[in-house]
Amino acid sequence: MENKNLKPKANGAALLPFIVFVLVYLATGIILNAMDVEMAFYQVAAPVCILPAIILAFFMFKGTVDDKFNDFVRGCGDENIIIMCLIYLLAGAFATVSNASGGVDSVVNFALSLIPVQYITAGIFLIGCFISISTGTSVGTISAVGPIAVGVAQKGNLPLALVIGSLVGGAMFGDNLSVISDTTIAATRTQNVEMKDKFRANIKLAIPAAIITFIILLVVGKPEGEVVLDDLSYNFVLIIPYLFVLIAALAGMNVFLVLTSGIVLSGIIGIATGGLSMMTFAQNIFTGFSGMFEIFLLSLLTGGLSYMVAKNGGIEWLVQKIRGFAKGVKSAEISIALLTLVTDAATANNTVAIIIDGPVAKEISKDFKVDPRRSASFLDSFSCVMQGIIPYGAQILIAAGLTKELGAQAVAPVELIPYLWYQALLAIFATISIFVRFAEPKGEWNFELDMPQDEVNQTTKA
Repeated sequence: MENKNLKPKANGAALLPFIVFVLVYLATGIILNAMDVEMAFYQVAAPVCILPAIILAFFMFKGTVDDKFNDFVRGCGDENIIIMCLIYLLAGAFATVSNASGGVDSVVNFALSLIPVQYITAGIFLIGCFISISTGTSVGTISAVGPIAVGVAQKGNLPLALVIGSLVGGAMFGDNLSVISDTTIAATRTQNVEMKDKFRANIKLAIPAAIITFIILLVVGKPEGEVVLDDLSYNFVLIIPYLFVLIAALAGMNVFLVLTSGIVLSGIIGIATGGLSMMTFAQNIFTGFSGMFEIFLLSLLTGGLSYMVAKNGGIEWLVQKIRGFAKGVKSAEISIALLTLVTDAATANNTVAIIIDGPVAKEISKDFKVDPRRSASFLDSFSCVMQGIIPYGAQILIAAGLTKELGAQAVAPVELIPYLWYQALLAIFATISIFVRFAEPKGEWNFELDMPQDEVNQTTKA
């Protein structure tokens, strides 16, 4: 994390701990994959993979052990890191409580009840979009809707890879846009922008890609046989917490208030409808906290390591190298996009990629006057593009795995790639937006005060 009073001398060697982290992460996944271990890239938790990098940083950087430890803790305790971690906890609690009360099942059944069966493949895509934007998790969306998608493909005599690929695309749409997604939280906090502002910048890229994907699926995804769906009972009241969180966050309500209110609302509705008791409500809140432990711990450790690397000139060196390539806003945005794509491909984790690249993107944003709302959008969009395409990513591995577990004809992860149209279109529209500025955020950004100019004007008037 940045110390405004410190101007470190550029030092490429200071990036070595980060390189070690990525290499350990990548090598572990490759080795386990060669041993035919399922979900190879996710068998060793990221916080464990970063430990060798932290140890290396303590050995290679100058200063006493106490000084280096103080630097590490200062990075862990950075305001943005702590805020990010607290939001993770609340988002996890909201998602778990809402799911436990029956919210996800109601959302899925409600959506299926509205979709004509002849458009069911496109409908699976839309359901994936809505579930993931409501819950903030692409993996959870695929796990929840996957069995339905497999059943629909079998009953409608549809290519299984097509239907599952449409679900993965919808899941990545919401992962990219959801105000409670860990990728959104990481992108907005590292770039110091509001979630609603990042959403508004992001949706200009995501909606065109989603519309075209939907149209394609309407044409190619019609079932050849009769599709008879099972019981589609739902309780619309259980959907209300998701709508509340989405609308309140976009309206600009404080994110802590949004998520806390969402948890309370979900609990009240769950208890009133019989899905929860006071005891299970409390237990699910803590289960949600626990489910975010890995990303919580990784964010703290990465924050500490980032501060040490930055203080010793690593980030300054990387930014200087990018300056050699970047000549203006457009080339700077290309740099952010490429950096994000490469990091996600190496780590197979879009949140990790954003946490690593966030500080660099922020420096690029300052140097080349890239609106931070754009840099946050690019971090999230391009990491979701890569994460939703790589055949060793959790999303595709789980989606492909479901086809085998549910007794269908097994689909290999690589067989899904030709049907991942949303991810490809999102990459195209995001890239076009660099050269044709159709997705510019509303209003100028005050780089000196690091906030929207509209807010500066309002403060001045007050």
